Amino acid sequence: MIEESNEFDFENRIVSTEYDSMEDGEVEICLRPKTLEEYVGQTKAKSNLKVYIESAKLRSEALDHVLLYGPPGLGKTTLSSIIANEMGVNIRTTSGPAIEKPGDLAAILTNLAPGDVLFIDEIHRLSRVAEEILYPAMEDYALDIIIGKGPSARTIHMPIPKFTLIGATTRAGQLTTPLRDRFGVLLKLELYTTDELATIVKRSASILDIKITDDGAIGIASRSRGTPRIANRLLKRVRDFALVKGNGTITSEIATYALEALEIDELGLDNIDRRMLEAIIKFYGGGPVGLDTLAATIGEEAITIEDVYEPYLMQIGFLSRTPRGRCVTKLAYDHLGIPFGMNDIDLFS
Repeated sequence: MIEESNEFDFENRIVSTEYDSMEDGEVEICLRPKTLEEYVGQTKAKSNLKVYIESAKLRSEALDHVLLYGPPGLGKTTLSSIIANEMGVNIRTTSGPAIEKPGDLAAILTNLAPGDVLFIDEIHRLSRVAEEILYPAMEDYALDIIIGKGPSARTIHMPIPKFTLIGATTRAGQLTTPLRDRFGVLLKLELYTTDELATIVKRSASILDIKITDDGAIGIASRSRGTPRIANRLLKRVRDFALVKGNGTITSEIATYALEALEIDELGLDNIDRRMLEAIIKFYGGGPVGLDTLAATIGEEAITIEDVYEPYLMQIGFLSRTPRGRCVTKLAYDHLGIPFGMNDIDLFS
């Protein structure tokens, strides 16, 4: 039965991949690994990165600039800190939207020590003016500063220490070609397997002093949408149920009970995901339906649907994008227990 309310509580979604500083805060930081050996998953990217780091250390040079891209919550920020630790240098962290003026970026760059890491999260949101400052900084390790205005204006070429820029983005396609081409190392982070997430859950449980069985860890991992951030968030919520409803140990039974209470099914879909799929089936015969039309139907912003809801549903094959609009696949019908091709409103009453 589809609820008629259009009030989608995205900000409080437990399966959101966004970082919640109010809830996660220091816990998120303490769960992050400090070395490549502790870092679980991303085997190919980690293997290549280890070679690049060792080579840079043997040459006594700064690591080449690194671009990390992929869905949110996969460990891009964590990996940047690990790179700094492995290189034995300091890291300076900022984000694209935080750099409002070229002077902000110039101030950061001139205060870096040789070999230091500058991490810019959401680098695709960097302003074009600030981006122009980065070009000579990344390529020539210098800043071109214009002093004065009009005919009396002059340019000063200011050398800066050789540094490593690490950019992180969930939208690599929005980076300009000149900026993307200046990164020597491009690493794409993939979604994690259930076994990898189970390892992460057990490690986090050990750090948080939570008792958990192997089956309990797999139960949480299988519903974490391939994302470590979600896995750690679910672990903390299942712990609450284990303490109140059980004996303090997270078992498979407790994990299943807790996640069902949170309305998260065996594939990691929550109530919002299912309502979106059912709305497409109920009102539009499974699709195709345009993005703006779908957004108006469920009372959500089109950009939120495109960036938050759709990626995972497409990755598991429940939703497809066509030139005519969004379509629900047979896999989604089967998962929801609806006969394929049926969209009669009576099915939902």
